[in-house]
Amino acid sequence: MTFRIILQPLMASIFAIIAGLKDAKEGRPPYLWTILTDPSQRYTLLHQGWKAIGRVFILAIVMDVIYQWMYLHWIYPLELIAVAILLAVIPYLLIRGPVNRIARRRITGDATAKAGSN
Repeated sequence: MTFRIILQPLMASIFAIIAGLKDAKEGRPPYLWTILTDPSQRYTLLHQGWKAIGRVFILAIVMDVIYQWMYLHWIYPLELIAVAILLAVIPYLLIRGPVNRIARRRITGDATAKAGSN
């Protein structure tokens, strides 16, 4: 069951990279920063993020329930939620924005380079 410590953040990271690249192509601002600073977009972004990370979060909960039941012979709900957030949500939040910024720089750099060659 220790593979969950690697698998869940990896899956969350993959979803964050995909979403960050899509954000860059569509010209959206960085995800976490916008959630924190722009209340008008907060609900939409949280809903969008949950759609992307929801399955990984549910998988994190299910895997932790199995782990707790097998090794601790009891289920601790608060620990369950904390571990799921730590392994699935936090990596998503931390990776999506920087991927967006890096991809946007590459996109703008490519556009600038093409414009300069004309």
